[in-house]
Amino acid sequence: MARSGFNAAIIVLMWLGLIATSILWLDRPWAEFAYASQFKNIAVIRMLTEIAELGGSFSLAGLALAAFTALRGWRSPMVWRILLALLLALLVAGILKSGLKLAFSRTWPETWVENNPSWIRDGVFVFDFFHGGRGWGAFPSGHSTMIAAPMTVLWCALPRWRWLNACPVALVAAGLLLCDYHWISDVVAGIGLGIACGFAVWRLSAHVSVCRGTG
Repeated sequence: MARSGFNAAIIVLMWLGLIATSILWLDRPWAEFAYASQFKNIAVIRMLTEIAELGGSFSLAGLALAAFTALRGWRSPMVWRILLALLLALLVAGILKSGLKLAFSRTWPETWVENNPSWIRDGVFVFDFFHGGRGWGAFPSGHSTMIAAPMTVLWCALPRWRWLNACPVALVAAGLLLCDYHWISDVVAGIGLGIACGFAVWRLSAHVSVCRGTG
């Protein structure tokens, strides 16, 4: 237990270090490169970001499947565990990323909504803590969070398909960065948050399963 806790602490410190490194040295050069390259004008690249928006549909599909199996009287502890973990991971991730967006209130690389201040147009690069508003919600990336959380659950549940579960996260991250929708540090933070939510929920579901089995 102590060893796993130590390893987790090391991973978190490395994650925070990568975020800090991105903020200090990578975010602005990449934003300027992506803006100059105009990747966002390529439809296929823009579509990559939409993969993350399947989370809501995935939740509804999971609920429908759970209801169907219950009506049919079919019981599979592992399937139920995966479904419930997926839904809970999405719920927790959604709540946390919204709260963190408000807390950090970071400006975006470009001006997208409501004449928001941005680096490309105004030279603005700040965390305006608790400012709130659509123009101050870059950090962490919600799309990255909402794709990483369910994919982490599947990563834990289906180890033979881990390479496949990692693909949607990589594709969404690539789309966000190439389109200049987010800073690199936003995406790194969002993926890390999603992984933390997915992994924590999966571990919790294991304890719940054990308690139910011994009760």
